[in-house]
Amino acid sequence: MKLRNILLAASLAVACGVSAKPKTTAYLFTYFTGNAPEQEQICYAISEDGWSYTPLNNGQPIIASKDIALTGCVRDPHILRGKCGWFYMVVTDMKSSLGWSSNRGMVLMRSKDLVNWQHHTVHFPDRFKGTMFEHVTRVWAPQTIYDKRTGKYIVYFSILTDDGSCPYDRVYWAYANKDFSDLEGEPKLLFDMKSASIDTDIVQDDEGLLHIFFKTEGSKQKGIKQFIAKDFYNGNTWELQPGWCQDTNKQVEGSGVFRLHDGTWVLMYDCYTSGHYQFCKSTDLKTFKQVQDTKTEGNFTPRHGTVIAITAKELKRLTEAFPNK
Repeated sequence: MKLRNILLAASLAVACGVSAKPKTTAYLFTYFTGNAPEQEQICYAISEDGWSYTPLNNGQPIIASKDIALTGCVRDPHILRGKCGWFYMVVTDMKSSLGWSSNRGMVLMRSKDLVNWQHHTVHFPDRFKGTMFEHVTRVWAPQTIYDKRTGKYIVYFSILTDDGSCPYDRVYWAYANKDFSDLEGEPKLLFDMKSASIDTDIVQDDEGLLHIFFKTEGSKQKGIKQFIAKDFYNGNTWELQPGWCQDTNKQVEGSGVFRLHDGTWVLMYDCYTSGHYQFCKSTDLKTFKQVQDTKTEGNFTPRHGTVIAITAKELKRLTEAFPNK
């Protein structure tokens, strides 16, 4: 039976046209750059070591927000290498100049080559009319993970409503449909800290444990906390870790966790009042030590984004599609 399962997994990988673990040699950072409409756009930067990044396209957007978003602006891009050759990106559909409670949904995107993206908007007041989600005043920082149990992608995000049904930011989740153009069913509550929580980021370690990072907004000390969970669907398996994950006393948000080729885990976050990103390293996903900050000048001033590892072929394609001139 074990051999049969191995052969089945291999046949599925072949059918998808990709290997289960592509040989990656570099890193791609997706981010936006600020709160002005011309800055609320998706940008790319690349790195060979995962610490120091060079923006592509001279630091200009790689896709115009007006072409993909109902508000004409997007924030908080999260990128994921999916199955069967697809990449997935989800972004907050929001123009911050309209206020911090002005966005009503998200944009779902997928691509085969990281250059050309399909896109679909999910406008909660229309999509979930007649439910509490009709009354959202913000749908913040969506992210995506693959669920092996169902073979589906899960999109998770924080919401706030103006009808009292969600009086502070809480984290919800829903399955994406097959072609990543919509959400299936009503979103479900993922967790409730009894005070505002935003910017959730989930990764899985080698033992299959989920590490669920998020920012607390309602406590006296705001920062990045972490759950360790055995089962996404069963909150009884979740253990809240003591202390804070960030290695700074500055205000932080938008944590993003990824792994280097040597196995080191990287936690990065947006020091949003200080104008730079901070990168930390860890071997156990529990204790994080600052390595370096990004510079606060030049054409690489990232805000809340995420990083994935990419192959040499993908790197070449990106540098050709978005050259620096």
